[in-house]
Amino acid sequence: MSFRIILFAIVLMAISGLPGVCFARSAIRWSRIAAAAMATGAILGLFAALPFLLAEQHSQIDIPWPVAGDVVLSIDALSAFFLIPVFLMGGLGSIYGIGYWSEERHPENSGKLQFFWGLLTAGMAVLVISKHAMAFLLGWETMALAAYFLVTTEDNRDECRRAAWIYLIATHAGTLSLFAMFALWRCVTGSFLIQPVSMAVIDHGVFNTLFFLLVIGFGLKAGIMPLHFWLPGAHANAPSHVSAVLSGVVLKMGIYGLVRFLSLFPVPPVTWGFTISVLGAVSALLGVLFAISQHDLKRLLAYHSIENIGIILMGLGLAMLGRSAGRPELVVLGISGCLLHVWNHSLFKSLLFLCTGSVVHRTHTQDIDRLGGLAKIMPWTTGAFLIGSVAICGLPPLNGFISELLIYIGLLRSGITEAGSGSLAIIGVPVLALTGALAVACFVKVYGSVFLGLPRTDGASDIQESPFTMRAPMVILAGCCLIIGLFPVCVIPILNRAAACWIAAPDTVVPNLATAAPLGMVSIVSVALVCIVGCATIVLKRLSTSVPSVDTWDCGYARPDARMQYTASSFAQIIVTIFGWALRPQIHDPQLEGTFPRKTKMHSHVDDPVLDSVLLPISKRIERLFNWFHCFHQGLTQHYVLYILIAMFLMLSTLLPIDDFFMRLFVR
Repeated sequence: MSFRIILFAIVLMAISGLPGVCFARSAIRWSRIAAAAMATGAILGLFAALPFLLAEQHSQIDIPWPVAGDVVLSIDALSAFFLIPVFLMGGLGSIYGIGYWSEERHPENSGKLQFFWGLLTAGMAVLVISKHAMAFLLGWETMALAAYFLVTTEDNRDECRRAAWIYLIATHAGTLSLFAMFALWRCVTGSFLIQPVSMAVIDHGVFNTLFFLLVIGFGLKAGIMPLHFWLPGAHANAPSHVSAVLSGVVLKMGIYGLVRFLSLFPVPPVTWGFTISVLGAVSALLGVLFAISQHDLKRLLAYHSIENIGIILMGLGLAMLGRSAGRPELVVLGISGCLLHVWNHSLFKSLLFLCTGSVVHRTHTQDIDRLGGLAKIMPWTTGAFLIGSVAICGLPPLNGFISELLIYIGLLRSGITEAGSGSLAIIGVPVLALTGALAVACFVKVYGSVFLGLPRTDGASDIQESPFTMRAPMVILAGCCLIIGLFPVCVIPILNRAAACWIAAPDTVVPNLATAAPLGMVSIVSVALVCIVGCATIVLKRLSTSVPSVDTWDCGYARPDARMQYTASSFAQIIVTIFGWALRPQIHDPQLEGTFPRKTKMHSHVDDPVLDSVLLPISKRIERLFNWFHCFHQGLTQHYVLYILIAMFLMLSTLLPIDDFFMRLFVR
């Protein structure tokens, strides 16, 4: 019954935006109905998925398919785990869009956005419950195309069209890799079903090829370095709640693909675990480095998505090394940290993007150096962004700390394994610690520049807090971050079920996560920390009222203004300089010429290491290489007729021997 409710919720979400497209004249009314349908589908889907997480339940539906056998739709604990963020953000994002992307302000594209929002959510849900290649690819392509049209919501902007085009190329390159993977999978297993396979009866090189295709196909969707090149532009140019679902959920579909398919190999080679771990470490460190050098708030958050995908991969790599070494405790710690960080990142990164949308909605800019002083004007957004910032930095007492703690414990315990993965602790622990420190520095910069200090733009006094439909999803996500951080013991049964489903070996004893990690003690310490900080805040606030207020020494400045405070660029300059060997910053100094020089300014930027430094130069060289072909396109009909005749002669010459061809042509 629960599975049928999930299927009904998927269908309801898929058709939720259809009336708004068909009846454009009454789009305002239908937009409310679409949001209500999305919220209803989300609630139904969430409640129907919970039983599969809390008990040993498994449901399956076989759909006859005359071409490739029965198409199997199935749900287990692992599928239900990934359905939770799909339904949660699908519902919350639609409610957020009522205030952020209303029909009154965007009558030309609001219906399109709502329609493809529902298709995106439905496509991801179908993907997660598919146990057959055809259904999986159907959900995958629906998700990919719907995300493309969501990124192109503002298709009148050149930057938006460029980012969407790059995304479309990247996602279909990944789809081609998945087509090749499923074709090879059919040859290996004799079926298109997604089911466990034995590595003992198949050539080792075939399995390595499968692993390579998996990493390319799902890595492009997940945004793993160096396959991330589509991600910053798409996140920066899409509407903010679309960026939230792209970062919080769509990227996790790539992670789901890796987690699901890597669970089908009982004892993977050690090199597979090392490869996933190294890719994760590189993504985590470089992601946070490129994030701290950004001036655009949404591009900064996009690079932090790469960082957190790297942390997830480090947990997955640890779990794979645990399977290779026969260490169940490493498997449980690694896969639990990986999966919990999937949830946590979906929560706090979606929260941060929604808060950013609230800022952009009121200030009409996402340039960090033009923002400031919003804390007093937008208190709800400020508080929610602060919670998201603490969570993404992995600091207690919020949820990001819990999942990273599990990975830390697993990495430290891997130092005593006999499978050679002890070196993973030597590399992984410092990388994870450095990543966390740099994340703290980055969000100190962002929070201080955007919400503290003096406003850097005119008209800041006219800014108001965002409407209730935008604040409510932010409050819900912030509350989820706080609940998981304070009471992590609540998610232990869910993680145990998902870990047991991932191991999927009947002869393997799965240790309980509660015995492998002291989450109960962490919960007590976190609650105590919150109580201490809360009491200290109340006491200090009462004492501050009795302190006399006097002017400080102002060093000759009677009235400081916004130009005298640090910008985000200047705050991060030291870190950018230290890591200049990796970031390669481009600094354009002001040009002062003549006795009375004109007004000028200094600016700096950091190019993407893959898109701007590799792919775009290569594409321009290829374009220049084929410029000679333009001389054949003169727009004259007789030329094209001649080209057709030449092509016909060439094709006929390949069908017949050359002497027979000319004999038939000239001799009758």
